[in-house]
Amino acid sequence: MFLKIKDIPKVYWSSEKPLNLKPKISTFFFLCLGLVLFGLGEGLLIVSFAGASPWSILAQGIALNVDLSIGIITVLISIGVLFLWLPLKQKPGIGTILNAIIIGLMIDVCIKFIPTPENYLNQLILATIAVLTVGLGGGIYLVANLGAGPRDGLMVGLQKKTNLPIATVRAFLEITVMSIGWYLGGTVGIGTLLFAFGIGPSVALGLYLVGKTFN
Repeated sequence: MFLKIKDIPKVYWSSEKPLNLKPKISTFFFLCLGLVLFGLGEGLLIVSFAGASPWSILAQGIALNVDLSIGIITVLISIGVLFLWLPLKQKPGIGTILNAIIIGLMIDVCIKFIPTPENYLNQLILATIAVLTVGLGGGIYLVANLGAGPRDGLMVGLQKKTNLPIATVRAFLEITVMSIGWYLGGTVGIGTLLFAFGIGPSVALGLYLVGKTFN
């Protein structure tokens, strides 16, 4: 059952180590494919207008209490999360850098070219598709093993420390972040709840599908 998956699968195109500056073409391709899907999902969630992701809610909540923009706070949060990698012994790679670049570009593409559904039910459907897309993209790029983004690296590190299923660890992280953001004044929508409770199982499903498909 994919909800019980604990380890990142290793397939023929997985890198042997995260810090690999000369990966195989297939490894680099799947890294980029996963990040494109991840960014597409993040962008779809934004244009669905059903509610932002928990980490965006956290940035919004902090911004209401300090004199900094949401963008700057988002960067500072990412840096702070990277520092949390140290006791978890997580290692960065080219995927850590490409994570920010590709996902950011895909979010901009979504905002520019994909319209927000007028019907609220369709907005919720789009938000659900967004969460599943993020999960699939996350599964693909994590299996590439070329370095995770700040949040995913934190998830993997905590999983190794606790030995809990990945779905459980990610859900705990997202729900905690959402709760703090809401307490600080951030606006939580149905899409936020869908993401917080659904991203853990979605990432686990993505990892399971990639592992089954390429093994």
